[in-house]
Amino acid sequence: MTKNEALTDILVYELLRDANISLSYQGSDVKEIDEALKTASKKGTGKVGFPEYVGNVKDYLIVIEDKSSLDKHIKIDNDVISLDTKDVMDYAVNGALFYAQHLAKNTSYKKIFAFGVSGDEKHHRISPLFVDNTTDYRELSDLESFISINEENIDEYYTREVLKEDTDKEKETAELLKDAAILHEDLRNYGNLKDTDKPLVVAGILLALKESEYRNFDVDSLIGDSYNTDGQKIYNAISSNLKRANVQPDVKKDKLLSQFSIIKDSQILNEINQKLGKTPLKYYTEFLNKHLYKNIRFNNSAEDYIGRFYGEFMSYSGGDGQTLGIVLTPKHITELFCDLLNINKLDTILDPCCGTAGFLISAMHNMLKQANDDSEKRHIRQEQLHGIELQPYMFTIATSNMILRGDGKSNLINDDFLKLPSNKLQLKAATVGMMNPPYSQGSKNNPDLYELSFVEHLLDSLIIGGRCAVIVPQSSMTGKTKDEQAFKQNILKHHTLEGVITLNKDTFYGVGVMPCIAIFTAGIPHDKNKECKFINFEDDGYKIYQHIGLIETATAKDRKQHLLDVWNNKIEESTDFCVKTTILPDDEWLHSFYYFNDEQPNLDDFEKSVADYLTFEINTISHGNGYLFEENDNGK
Repeated sequence: MTKNEALTDILVYELLRDANISLSYQGSDVKEIDEALKTASKKGTGKVGFPEYVGNVKDYLIVIEDKSSLDKHIKIDNDVISLDTKDVMDYAVNGALFYAQHLAKNTSYKKIFAFGVSGDEKHHRISPLFVDNTTDYRELSDLESFISINEENIDEYYTREVLKEDTDKEKETAELLKDAAILHEDLRNYGNLKDTDKPLVVAGILLALKESEYRNFDVDSLIGDSYNTDGQKIYNAISSNLKRANVQPDVKKDKLLSQFSIIKDSQILNEINQKLGKTPLKYYTEFLNKHLYKNIRFNNSAEDYIGRFYGEFMSYSGGDGQTLGIVLTPKHITELFCDLLNINKLDTILDPCCGTAGFLISAMHNMLKQANDDSEKRHIRQEQLHGIELQPYMFTIATSNMILRGDGKSNLINDDFLKLPSNKLQLKAATVGMMNPPYSQGSKNNPDLYELSFVEHLLDSLIIGGRCAVIVPQSSMTGKTKDEQAFKQNILKHHTLEGVITLNKDTFYGVGVMPCIAIFTAGIPHDKNKECKFINFEDDGYKIYQHIGLIETATAKDRKQHLLDVWNNKIEESTDFCVKTTILPDDEWLHSFYYFNDEQPNLDDFEKSVADYLTFEINTISHGNGYLFEENDNGK
């Protein structure tokens, strides 16, 4: 074995370790596999042969063959992977396929993932194949890690990539969006509700349904009584639930109840609809109880379900969310924030533009998983989650969201973040800031509403050394106006930019925003010699599906893990993915600004370029434009 081959073996070992996968090296402790490998020589002699790594994850067999050179990754002959003895011995994918097919014939395993790996830490390929007990194979999309095939993810990977079926999560999402569409129509048709009132009605009914767990509310009690109306009964249940949740102070509870008053005050909601044969409120309550409340375990998921409903309402109605700069953050981004900032159970979180509380929900979910006992969980919920929201109805939705998840609401306030002094906010001792500020509200006349104004104020509001991540339009990082340039200069004067991650253009599907994530350390002036990371994460494994929106594909977990590995300096990457560089305030803080192609083209690249040029020249001449290639009198 050469030194380079040993380094590739180590690379594979580290990738397996990071994915929490344990495989055997050059052999197997499983008797059935060990017996089969005694006749697995790649030379076809019937003698012993070993792939680099082999083992099982659940009932799947995993086989890995690696080579040090990228040129020895795969050999294709007549559009199929060659199984000639020399190619099996020389190429990673070909060798992996050979071993997988041999093991399929000689063991009881019916589902085998075979991986050909080539290259080094900085430049490598991981190409998976699926082989079943017929020994037929299927080529799958390349991966960056093995996270997709660990015990937690491999069933989902198999369902998506091999069976080409929707996972339970995708089915749940599709059903959720379908329910939101139906309910939106019903809220409009039977309730004549404004866009901002629709999510309030939904949130209020869910709080009332929570009271049914204490036998203090019953859907069957909604009978359309004109004296003790359905709305009054729901409102009373909401009031009881707010008291049960110990919402303090009273002025806050009263503010919430005033937002829910439409439920009892709207005549059309409380009159029996002839078509429905019941009040719209009873119909909505029955619908939400069946389709949302009974089927969703709020406490066990980081999904912002109410936020999902709100987002769908806005998309169907063309509501005012975008006009107000409200762009709700998808769950995979709120979870990514937690990972990038390395959220732990001791952190105190501040989201000053909390919307429906998506970031706080993800942070709470993450922190509670790390808690050791009920006391720690209670402290996290009651003391370590802080949110601010300007819009009263959004504040009400956020509070309801947190109540439904078991407290955490006591530190949400309805206020204008920019008008709150940073030294007062520092008293919260927040170690982590997370924010999706209002978009496109700033102008020369209102410079304080630029996204960077929110960023600076959040950084000023954290403890020294606090970690901060914000998702903003890419245009914020270019800083083209004088005011934005001033914000950038001032931010670097007092805080440190760690890096910026360019995101998938469809992250906010239907909104038309090109987003990025900027990550800072608060209270420590930026060192001019510091190297920041600028990452192109446009290929994040999420795709647009018609009538559904942005959906996670089989490669999403793999792409995310790769991003985190690069961000945490576990692996090096080429500059087309990550550029490390010093910065100036007037630079454009984006990967596209700093990136240049420093990769030397290989022979295949050269031959393709020549072929493309010759094709272009022939086509041009055949269309009568050969003069373009003729030399003039000056030799040009």
